Amino acid sequence: MQEQQSGHLRTGHLTEQQFAHYLDTGDLPDPDLLIRTSGECRTSNFLQWQSAYAEIIFTDTLWPDFHKENLLQTLEQYAQRERRFGQTSER
Repeated sequence: MQEQQSGHLRTGHLTEQQFAHYLDTGDLPDPDLLIRTSGECRTSNFLQWQSAYAEIIFTDTLWPDFHKENLLQTLEQYAQRERRFGQTSER
């Protein structure tokens, strides 16, 4: 890392925000919703850091067959979720 070599970043002082900045999506907000098509129940390392607090919806629909109606159904399901961002319901 250039920042570390130049002294702008000391070893052991990397924050979550700094780490996120180095990702390909560093200039984008983290996703709120991740839709996994094709019936697979895994994310395959897709946006692992960025999607830590995303709601994940799995669907059996294959990507080429995922149309507006599927998106609307998924958004309705997402709207029913309780977003807790890592906390329990009691908090």
